[in-house]
Amino acid sequence: MSEKEAKARIKINKLLEEAGWRFFDEDGKPANIQVEQNVKISKKQIDDMGENFDKVKNGFVDFLLLDDKGNPFIVLEAKSEDKDPLVGKEQAREYAKSLFVKYVILSNGNQHYFWNIYRGNPQIITSFPSYESIKENKAFNADPARLYNEDVREDYIAVVKNPRYSEAPEYQNPETRMKFLDDNGIKFLRHYQINAIKALQKSVKKGNQRFLFEMATGTGKTLTSAAVIRLFLRSGNAHRVLFLVDRIELENQAKKNFQDYLSPDYHTVIFKENTEDWRKAEIVVSTVQTLMFNNKYKKYFKPTDFSLLIVDESHRSINGNSRAVFEYFLGYKLGLTATPKDYIKNVDVEKLKATDPRAWEKRQLLDSYRTFGCESGEPTFRYSLLDGVRDGYLINPTVVDARTDITTQLLSDEGYAVINQTDDDEEEEVYYAKDFERKFFSEETNRMFVKTFMENAKRDPISGEIGKSIIFCVSRKHAAKITQILNEFAYKLFPDKYQSDFAMQITSDVMNAQTYTINFQNNNLSGTTKFLENYKSAKTRVCVTVGMMTTGYDCEDLLNIGLLRPIFSPTDFIQIKGRGTRKFEFSYKIKIAGETQEHKYEKDTFKLFDFFGNCEYFEEKFNYDEIIKLPKPQSKGADTITPPVDGTMYENFDPDP
Repeated sequence: MSEKEAKARIKINKLLEEAGWRFFDEDGKPANIQVEQNVKISKKQIDDMGENFDKVKNGFVDFLLLDDKGNPFIVLEAKSEDKDPLVGKEQAREYAKSLFVKYVILSNGNQHYFWNIYRGNPQIITSFPSYESIKENKAFNADPARLYNEDVREDYIAVVKNPRYSEAPEYQNPETRMKFLDDNGIKFLRHYQINAIKALQKSVKKGNQRFLFEMATGTGKTLTSAAVIRLFLRSGNAHRVLFLVDRIELENQAKKNFQDYLSPDYHTVIFKENTEDWRKAEIVVSTVQTLMFNNKYKKYFKPTDFSLLIVDESHRSINGNSRAVFEYFLGYKLGLTATPKDYIKNVDVEKLKATDPRAWEKRQLLDSYRTFGCESGEPTFRYSLLDGVRDGYLINPTVVDARTDITTQLLSDEGYAVINQTDDDEEEEVYYAKDFERKFFSEETNRMFVKTFMENAKRDPISGEIGKSIIFCVSRKHAAKITQILNEFAYKLFPDKYQSDFAMQITSDVMNAQTYTINFQNNNLSGTTKFLENYKSAKTRVCVTVGMMTTGYDCEDLLNIGLLRPIFSPTDFIQIKGRGTRKFEFSYKIKIAGETQEHKYEKDTFKLFDFFGNCEYFEEKFNYDEIIKLPKPQSKGADTITPPVDGTMYENFDPDP
């Protein structure tokens, strides 16, 4: 027997001791582990089992873990390392039933499962729960029927803010109703959000404990999550909820939203700001990175501290090493994603290189579906961008093909394969990531991109100025260049309207950048527009960024998005596109001859300028809505216009490199 195979019992003993279970009387506390009911175990009995239960018939032992009164509380079926813990599931179930015990632990020293035999399936755990943690967790003793029988209607969140909202005269009057709801922060669930919760309830009734919502950006995943949180807390099926995100800006936004939706009934905190008193809150928000750092999740939490775990953009938040955080906690688990499993159409992912980010993300997406119990590929609930457009909640972009005329092989294996005309002859030049900015983003290239954008950008329907826009660049250095050129163009095109504030760089190295994004959203970045007096719209029209504004940023009146960078992640592409899909009504009031006139225009589309063929990167032969023919560059050599990109040659892991 090898050294590795001979440690199952030792590992299990250690896990038991770490969780406060005792083979023998210690410090005045009685032993709470038995092999036979009402019979204390001896050290000789333990040693006689063998280090790998190799001296025990059938290679397993059923331990009884006792409660504080000495009664059987948990059946622990311990196996040798070469056996799958789930092999003994049925035997453990029958033994537990015979003892009137509902909790079972299945372990081979390396893999462990915790199971309430009357609720759902065995859950993977990374450490053993203590007696106190299970006893204190009311959710372990809750009735799932209260959850799936709960009546969830459109005002399920509204009544938290004001239980008697419907009695208010301002609500009963149709003319003042919308203002009353806005002023009081009262939110109603849409029909598909109610359907999502009903799908979860149906899944719980079937005994499932893991769920996946696939919902398009802009369809209100956070509001839906708030309703799910209230459902679990109100029904007693959760005593505390952990909401995991993968970016700091999403952490702050989630806290704000949950406070807006669920206060005063439930209290929300960000873990890193409340490391000592997070237990006072029902909802704890954290980035997965915070919990992973120095294994904080093990230092600060017990596996039973949260009865419900919600993971935003689940396939990114719990990939790789992050999975340990996810599996550490017991309880129900809900994954949220805006990225459909089959998003990468017409591309055979199996034929892609292992380093290709499309292949990597496809694997993560498939793994997420399995993780949340959706092996069939069907999520617990799905609501797509097309569903949102069909129902009138979202709008589709007008996708503009702004690529160049340079012939190139899309996604060339060698990198950027570009034909350059020299004085003597044609020659092919191949560029890699390190050459990206130096070779392609010449002054001429940047000016051509900016000119194309300025001439074709969608205009504000009321003021006539360039509509609010976000441009995504390759790097902070590139963003600085584009910002400068945009401001130079604006100075010439719109004299006296801007003072080098038509465009603003929004990257992590810019002081107060996060505040600028909020001001842009609230239409007071650099003040208000100079095009129309008393019109509420930001003076700055374009935010130039790299990755800061890709996710978790809502700007409903956005009319243009410019992709001056290649995008290799389907999630990033969907999130960036989603910045513009929200509906908005532009309005302006003006007094003429003593009478107030109001002008209103519905946002019916937004423009997505694709300078890199990003759409075809994910979907070959993409049908663009508009095609702009950019002129060929006049200079030679390095001054070439950017062709499509090979994702294997350029990786951007930093939001603002």
